[in-house]
Amino acid sequence: MSSGLIALLDDVAAIAKLAAASIDDVGAAAGKAGAKAAGVVIDDAAVTPRYVVGLSPQRELPIIGKIAVGSIRNKLLFLLPAALLLAAFAPWVMTPLLMLGGTYLAFEGAEKILHGLLPHEDLAEAETAPQDPAHIEKTTVAGAVRTDFILSAEIMAIALNDVADRPLTVQAAVLVVVALAMTAGVYGAVALIVKMDDVGLHLAEGRNGLLRSVGRGLVKAMPVVMSGLQTLGTAAMLWVGGGILVHGLHDLGVHWPSEPIEHLAHAVGSVLPLGGIVAWLVTALASAVVGLIVGAVVAGALQLVRSARGGGAQAH
Repeated sequence: MSSGLIALLDDVAAIAKLAAASIDDVGAAAGKAGAKAAGVVIDDAAVTPRYVVGLSPQRELPIIGKIAVGSIRNKLLFLLPAALLLAAFAPWVMTPLLMLGGTYLAFEGAEKILHGLLPHEDLAEAETAPQDPAHIEKTTVAGAVRTDFILSAEIMAIALNDVADRPLTVQAAVLVVVALAMTAGVYGAVALIVKMDDVGLHLAEGRNGLLRSVGRGLVKAMPVVMSGLQTLGTAAMLWVGGGILVHGLHDLGVHWPSEPIEHLAHAVGSVLPLGGIVAWLVTALASAVVGLIVGAVVAGALQLVRSARGGGAQAH
């Protein structure tokens, strides 16, 4: 009887060790995959604050919360099962799908620049016409969640590629951990950024002279920071979208413009201080140029289609 109990305890201990090893394996793999996706995460954090610029301060955190929920839904309900299925049965289709998403990001970034440089009449009317705040919030969240879908797809693809040789259960567990950790990190940082002016106001009303000065500095600086983040968010759409297209073409066997960009970044980085950072900046700038060109072409084509449809409607 005692020998049977000891054997049972040995089995339980072995199972516990196996489970602990699996958890450690998943944690290590998720950390490694998450580190490789860090660049896209930074871009995601740069893009998101632009969606709450100009909105009521009382609605900033609720809107960020809704976007975060949409991001989790994107990752766990849509992207995770789709990524696992495609990786198992049609891995060749993942690159074209990512490139399609990169084209959308490039288009969205280019369209914002084109609207700033060449404002359309319909855009001016939209800016002056009164709108329901609830409708604005709904539209804002929907737009942010659409953009997040593309960035989340890139994060999940990078994470999946890093554990492609692991068992399916490990792949799924790693993607879940990466999805939750990245979403919490991105939207936690975004919430902190957009509420920093409130923190400054609270400090400015305190009794400590140094903290009051810091608080006033934060209050004065945050409008500039938010404006800068809005510009950075548009730039991030271009360099992420362009980067996805460049890397996708390379994966499909088309080594232009990826190789010239890589050679240029290496050459510039090798002769300047902080070579790694400089090389990254050159790569990001070149990717942004690619994104701007592709996005402008798509925006122009869509505008031609709209004009043709408008002309046809007027003829009728």
